[in-house]
Amino acid sequence: MTKASEHTGNQAAVLVSGLTKEFKLPMRSGRFRAVEDLSLTVGEGEVYGLIGPNGSGKSTTMKVMLGLVRPTKGSCEVFGMSSSSSKSRHLVGYLPENPYFYKHLTGAETLRFYGELCGLRGEELRMKIDQLLAMVGLQDAADRRLGGYSKGMLQRIGLAQAVIHDPKLVILDEPTAGVDPQGSRQIRDLIMNLKSRGITVVLTSHLLEQVQEVCDRIGIISKGRMVREGYLEEMVAVEELTEIVVKSPSSQLLDAIRELVAKDAGSGAELVRVGHPRTTLERLFLAETSDNEAKKSGEKIEGGVR
Repeated sequence: MTKASEHTGNQAAVLVSGLTKEFKLPMRSGRFRAVEDLSLTVGEGEVYGLIGPNGSGKSTTMKVMLGLVRPTKGSCEVFGMSSSSSKSRHLVGYLPENPYFYKHLTGAETLRFYGELCGLRGEELRMKIDQLLAMVGLQDAADRRLGGYSKGMLQRIGLAQAVIHDPKLVILDEPTAGVDPQGSRQIRDLIMNLKSRGITVVLTSHLLEQVQEVCDRIGIISKGRMVREGYLEEMVAVEELTEIVVKSPSSQLLDAIRELVAKDAGSGAELVRVGHPRTTLERLFLAETSDNEAKKSGEKIEGGVR
């Protein structure tokens, strides 16, 4: 597998190698294998989308990145350090799918609370709160209690708390789940803002069109295995077809494109692009996960289920 850092020339933000995670089944013999021999690399400064069906191992993989779960086999490094080390955790911000906040606190008080947990104090913290409220567009709601926030506003204040300690890596679990289209757009803009600041983002989402808008690279997980990984533009290209886009074609060009482009150059015809037409990430996702489930259905598993 080609590492993202080899393309970018940067240090790998996340390096997962041969990750396997098993859980003991309660009240039963055997073990449940949530992730099996999974490897992936996230380059520093990129937006990486980890997608898969429910129960595919996405959450387990993210928990390993966060240092909340230890691998049964394999390893996970964050900026060259084991993800289970306390030093690596200082570099990571996290927004869970359903974050819990104290609803009686205001937006500013919430950020102050998390900032103090991270060791910020005084004028530095006050300035940081103002900057983050401006970044997520909640200056006017700074003194409103979170109990009156919409779902989209809660996600944005959650994103603000995830970066209050200036992490180098931000992990987002379903950041736009349950958010209206306008709120989703705001959150996607915030993700691109993080990228522009050099912050690495790893996210999961079931909204594949949104993943397609913001991610540089994606990994598709099914049944605990990585079934496809790569640059988004390359993965959604339909390789067996060729697309030709011509600017201002004459009627003759429709009959014989390549010959007539040269002959008709004086009329302003221009061969804009020759390449592969695009499928959608949703179609790619369904095809890859369906194929993997068909392969897995014929396998016998010893010592429990995977």
